[in-house]
Amino acid sequence: MNITVLGAGAWGTALATAFADRHAVALWTRDPAQAADLQASRENLRYLPGHRLPASIVVDADLSRCLADAALILAVVPTGALAATLARVEAIPGASERPLVWACKGFDAATGELPHRIIARMRTGAAASGVLSGPSFAAEIARGLPAALTLASTDAAFARATAHALHGSRLRVYSSTDVIGVEIGGAAKNVMAIAAGICDGLALGLNARAALITRGLAELTRLGLKLGGRPDTLMGLSGAGDLILTCTGDLSRNRQVGLRLAQGVPLTEILGTLGHVAEGVSSARSLAALARDSGVEMPITEAVCQVLEGRMKPAEAVEGLMRRDPRAEAE
Repeated sequence: MNITVLGAGAWGTALATAFADRHAVALWTRDPAQAADLQASRENLRYLPGHRLPASIVVDADLSRCLADAALILAVVPTGALAATLARVEAIPGASERPLVWACKGFDAATGELPHRIIARMRTGAAASGVLSGPSFAAEIARGLPAALTLASTDAAFARATAHALHGSRLRVYSSTDVIGVEIGGAAKNVMAIAAGICDGLALGLNARAALITRGLAELTRLGLKLGGRPDTLMGLSGAGDLILTCTGDLSRNRQVGLRLAQGVPLTEILGTLGHVAEGVSSARSLAALARDSGVEMPITEAVCQVLEGRMKPAEAVEGLMRRDPRAEAE
């Protein structure tokens, strides 16, 4: 199958690498200089250093050429760039009729939309679409280490067929029809990872981190169920699985944000030196707003928002959570 990957960041490069052993892959970047460098050096020194790009992958900044033979478009850009990227795709004759899968997580900060809403609003063709998500660090995927993801689409046949096509011996891909559940898991886990980083940065211990992850799972489950997600999804790879990985793994950018906030480093300095997008920073406010609009209580998310916005210090946010009135665990 001919796959066009949109976005040559760490995750786009990693997925292109993972699929290149059994598919023809074109990797698009909007930056001609980056395209020329990647095509020549076969290494993404800025976003994924140390990982050789397979010789079969064609890197190009010309979107029309990249999409010419595509049987599947894989959008791997930050959620905030998804609408602008889709606008460029839709402007190319016939591109709207190509099936599309997105692998971005979180909300559009400007509109508060989840990716599936952006896709529905902007795609003019009738082609099927879906989301690819799950516990996966780009560096490990690029190394060929074992991992498992979920591909969800409201079109069950498309989800099954595409998951089967992308499935490999080192990267298992499961199918689902629960797009909402997959997206809520992917958005909320980044916010919870900031909280977990704060917890670890304040040296509150393993007991506290386990409690935070568990209560974070309760928050994302409440919201996911309220919006129509399924329990099995929220407790699966794209929910609990991605939450555990992002809250505990040192490769997690969002966890690193929390760690450094706990050390007193200003957010602007953290983001200036991170080198990658930390989706939880831009997603926290939208997640909290969605929860309030849905009548769902998410105290950890609210606490993260207060810290990110400078209204509360990390230690104060933790103290506020600990002071909350006792209640039944299922509430």
